[in-house]
Parts: sequence; C-alpha cells; structure tokens
Amino acid sequence: MRSRGRPARRRLPLRKSLLVRLLAVSALVAACSVAATAWLAVQTTSGAIKQEQGQNLTADARIYNTLLGYAAGHSRWDGVDRKVRELATGSGRRIALTTEGREIIADSATGASSPALPAQASAVVDPLSVDTALAAQSSGATGTAADRVDPRAVGPFRLPAAERTQLRRTADRGVACLNDAGIAADVVEGPSGRPRVQIVGNDPDRILGTRCSTDALDSPTETEKKALGALNRLADACLDRQGRAGVHLRLDLSWGDTEPELSMGPARRLATPAPVPAVQSSDNDRAIASCVGAARREQLSSYVASPALLFIGDAGGATVPGFDLSPANTARIAGVAALVLALTVGASVLAGVRLVRPLQALTGAAERMRDGEESAPVPVTADNEIGRLAATFNDMTAHRARLEEQRKVMVSDVAHELRTPLSNIRGWLEAAQDGVADLDAAFVSSLLEEAVQLQHIVDDLQDLAAADAGALRLHPAPVRIDDLLGQVAAAHQARAEAAGVTLTVRTADPGPPPLPLTADPVRLRQALGNLVSNAIRHTRPDGHVTLCAYGSESGDEVVVDVEDTGSGISPEDLPYVFDRFWRAEKSRSRRTGGSGLGLAIVRKLAEAHGGAVSAASTEGKGSVFTLSLPASPHRTPSGRPPKPSDSPDEAASDHQG
Repeated sequence: MRSRGRPARRRLPLRKSLLVRLLAVSALVAACSVAATAWLAVQTTSGAIKQEQGQNLTADARIYNTLLGYAAGHSRWDGVDRKVRELATGSGRRIALTTEGREIIADSATGASSPALPAQASAVVDPLSVDTALAAQSSGATGTAADRVDPRAVGPFRLPAAERTQLRRTADRGVACLNDAGIAADVVEGPSGRPRVQIVGNDPDRILGTRCSTDALDSPTETEKKALGALNRLADACLDRQGRAGVHLRLDLSWGDTEPELSMGPARRLATPAPVPAVQSSDNDRAIASCVGAARREQLSSYVASPALLFIGDAGGATVPGFDLSPANTARIAGVAALVLALTVGASVLAGVRLVRPLQALTGAAERMRDGEESAPVPVTADNEIGRLAATFNDMTAHRARLEEQRKVMVSDVAHELRTPLSNIRGWLEAAQDGVADLDAAFVSSLLEEAVQLQHIVDDLQDLAAADAGALRLHPAPVRIDDLLGQVAAAHQARAEAAGVTLTVRTADPGPPPLPLTADPVRLRQALGNLVSNAIRHTRPDGHVTLCAYGSESGDEVVVDVEDTGSGISPEDLPYVFDRFWRAEKSRSRRTGGSGLGLAIVRKLAEAHGGAVSAASTEGKGSVFTLSLPASPHRTPSGRPPKPSDSPDEAASDHQG
C-alpha cells in the first residue's frame, strides 16, 4: 500500500518560541517571589518554629507511640479513624494517616477546605521498624527491641483465653504466697497475655528463700511452642543460606546449641519475646541476631498493619505552627509582596499585549468568514506559535474556499447527471401522452434503460456518501483472488464481446503468486467491475483488457492490475481520474463516458479495505489501474472485528439496499 509523503515541519528556534519567552518571564517572577519569601521565612519564622517544635515534640511522640501500638495489635488499619479523632481532640493537632502511596487512611481534618498534606511526612508508623528517637521521647512508650520490632507486636505468641486464664490463676497464687511471706509482689500482664510476677525492687533472687514457687509460669504454652517453632525454622533457614549452623531459640529469644529448656528461670520470665541481645561476642552471634530479627519481621508481617505515613500539624490543618507577626515584619511582608505584584503585573501586561493583538486579528478574520464575507489573509508578523497559527488559518481559509468551489461544482454535476435521464423519461412520456410515440416494447425498453441509469447514479452517490460518513459496511471473508477475477471477467464477457474487446485473466507473471486475502467479496467485485467497465469503455475494437493478480515485493500486499490497450490518459488529466464526476471528455457525452463516479467509488472501497488504487497511462497506448490490498486480516472501518454472522450474501443485500 502506497503512502503519500508529507513535508517535514521545520522546528521553531527556541529563541523565537513564545513558550520559551513566557517561561523565562514566569521563571523571573517566580525567582523573585521565592527569594523574597525565603528571606522573610528565615528572618521571621525560624525562631517561632523552633519554639513550637520543642513544645510539641513530646505530644507528637505520644501520638506516634499510640498509633504504633494500634498497628502492632491489628493486621489492618480499619477502625483507626476513631483513635485518630480522639488523639486529635486531646492534643489539639491535625493528625492524618496515609498509605505509602499517600492514599488517606484517616484524617482528623474532615473539612472540604482542609489544606493538602505536606510533601514530607512527620514519621512512618511501622511496628516492624520503630523510630527509636520518637519512641524514646514518649513517656508512655514501651521498650524497643534491638531489631526495632515493637514489643507489642506479638502475632502468633498471643495467648488464647484458656491459656491466659490458667496462667493468671497460677500467677495469682504465687503473688498471694509471696505477700504472705512478706515480699511485696504483683501480677503484670504483657501484650501477649502472659502474666509474670513483679517483685517490688525488681530483685527476683528474694524468691529463693521462700517456699513460693512460680515454676509453672516458666513453661511455654502450646501456643507459644508452636509460634516459637515456626520462628526457629525461619531463623534456621536464614542461617542455612549463609552456611551457618542452626540454633535453638528460647522463649526470651536467646539461643543455644541445644534444645531450649522448659524453664526459663526466675530471672528470665518475660511476658513477650524479649529484645535480641544488643551486644554480641562474635560475628556468628551478630549473624544469628540478624537472622532472628529478620525471622521475627517475616513471622509478624501478616499480624501487624502495613506501614503508614503520619502527618501532624496544627488544629487548622496547616503543616507549620502559626505565630504572630510584629508590625515591622508585617510592613516588610506587605512591601515585598507589593513589589512582586508590580513585577508580575508589568511582565504579564507586556506579554499579554503581544499575544492579544494577533489573536484579535484572527478573531476578526474568523467573524468575517462566519458572515460569508471574503476574508483577507491575516498578516504573519513573527515566526513563532502565533505566527504559525496565522499561517495555518490562512491555509485553512484557502482550503475552505476550494472546498466551497468543489461543493458548487459537485451540486452542478449531480444536477446535470440526474437531469439527463429524467429529461429523457419525461420526453418519452410526453410523446406517448401526445400520441407521437407508441407504447410498444421498444418504448418501454428505452424508459427502463433511463430508469436503470438513474438508479445506477443514485446507488453510486449513496455508496460515496456512506464511505464519506464512515458507514460503509464491510463483511470480510477469505477470498481466492484468482477465482474472483474469473467471476468478474465472466460477468463482463458479454459486454466486452459486444464492444469487440478481448477480456482475459492472466497468470501472475509480474510478481510472486498472490497471498491469501481477507476482504468483502461483494465490494471487491464491485471495485474490480468498475475498473473493468471503465477499461472496456475506453478500449477500441480489437483491443485487449487483461486482469492479473500477484503478490507485492514486500510480501504483505495483494496487487491486482487491470490493463487495457485503449486511448490512454494525458499526463495533465491523470491526477484527476479518481475525482468525482471527472471525465476526460469535457462534453460529458454518454456515448463514450459514464457518470464519472465509478473510479471515485473504487478509491473509497480500496481505502475501506485498508488499501489503495493508482493509475499509470501512456496516451495512445493504454492504461494500467493497480489495486493494492493488505494480505493480512484487518478490521472493519468501525474498528470492530468481523462478526461470524457476516457473509457475502448479507453484504450483497446491504449493497442492494
């Protein structure tokens, strides 16, 4: 398929580009604004911000720790809105939680006019990677493990109600015994629900001198054994990847080379997995601690909420604490703002005037065109975007004038083509009415011939209108092009013999054999029939019309040539052969010419199939019309694939209707 080349558009130099100029002016104004704003911010707000940050640091840390505890105890953030509103009410701050993609999870500022969130988050709430600085600032924060996992994230170590109740009874009996022995003690329950006996003074060795035993609290429960075993397997897998031997983890997450003891001893009774020891004695211990930390994070990942971004601002929704300006600072801000405003207005006026003038000229020309007046070309004053717009508008005006002239010519041509058969029909009928002509078979045959010609013109106009509107329906189907050429030749054989012309189908001599083709067989026969009819009409008696199909050199097209030995077409007329109502014979005689629509229909049908049609001719020797069609399956003009119900019979009915 041949494509028409288009001239490359010359790139506009940057120094002439209107966009570059506008960007330069905007950058200048923005630079002045940013510099002035930054200077004022540094001079007047740094002290106030530091003071406000110092006052709010502790409150922000408590907010962070509360939300961190919520994330450690929940696998999702569902229901955190209430907690956020409570924290915002108690602290008088705006609190917002978002996903790492900055999608809102909860926001205490619910108003439609709330300011947008800042680019920088106050903290990341992740119970598997605790911000140790913020955790240390919170007075109510619990200790943080060396692997930065929040101790409140217990996951599978959380005890069920039955085990918790049983351990609590044991702890209560132990505390009662110690109190009777004169040792102040109490029961403390950890996040997992495991109770432990807390000795006043935190001296567990005092228990050794009593008969009170709390050994029953030292043994892991079934739930803890299962969770500890899963954690041990994850840690061993990590160590195995490093070529190290596995270890046996205890309930306090210390390790050894042997199976863990059932009893932890009074000095190591913890409610939850304890922090991994921060000080290690060797590289092997550091590797084990790293693997245990990684195993904990992997084990707990499905039990804690996903990381979230925490934004904390003032109650009004702003992200920087407010402060009061002195009169001097207020005057300085007002003066700098007035200067920046004056610069902005001046630059905008200069740029706007240069933009508006050519646009006003374009508007006036468009209004004159709308009113039907002849619009003079818009002057092109500069080689920039506006200048090119004016040049394009001038081209559009000239093109519109050509289209209007073509429309008038087409209306005249349509009227001429319809007037001739209608005049003949009217003349014959008036003659019959006046008794001049007899109503015999020859009379009826003449009327029928004129009616058929009239119907043919109307059908051609309907096909062209459908093609122009993109409503020409195609019904693609596999087509054997050799068989289709034979059908076209057989259909026009009688007409060729009547004209004394030899009509033949030739094998694929010019090129390789034709490829498989998918096309609308009815429309394709219509296009080839128009080419053959045109060739027979312009070929002298004893001439030849030959049809031939072959594959293109590129291998992706099927090419059909309709060659005749007729009178040929002059070089000056050749570019117009596919125009509507164009005929080389200016007298428009029907003795040697048709309606002038056949070749225009051929071009539209070729384009509808994704192909093209061209003509080559030597005056006095004949012409060759070449139809090129894509060999691969294609879509219909509407963009839909062929329906299974589409068939050549339906296509024929559409064409006839």
